[in-house]
Amino acid sequence: MALFLEFLLQQWILAAALLVAIGMLLFHETRKAGPALSPQQAINLVNAENGIFLDLRDGGDFKQSHIVDAMHIPMGKLASRKSELEAYRDRPIILVCKMGQQAGAAAKQLRADGFDQVYKMAGGMLEWGNLQLPTVAKK
Repeated sequence: MALFLEFLLQQWILAAALLVAIGMLLFHETRKAGPALSPQQAINLVNAENGIFLDLRDGGDFKQSHIVDAMHIPMGKLASRKSELEAYRDRPIILVCKMGQQAGAAAKQLRADGFDQVYKMAGGMLEWGNLQLPTVAKK
């Protein structure tokens, strides 16, 4: 630990440059993927502006439990099925995945295609379940 502190003191410019570069990378990536909303904020936005929840999980997870009235397009098929989202181009689209990780990549993809109101739901369906919000199962 003492050697690490000595290195930082001697090479403080390099350490500062590394921290700035990491900070800029994180800022750029989060901004490009769009904002993240809590489940409560997502519900409010969908209700207020007639938006939709877009579930990106695979078919098995979707059938087991999903948000009421959520549209289902698996992440792997998003590029080929974007035409289904044209009706929602000017409305909020809330991206939902298992834990909130895949939603960022999907948000970047949709933003690049001109969808402006794309949000990811922080925590995904795991957080939705933890908050005991209502779900339905497809039979």
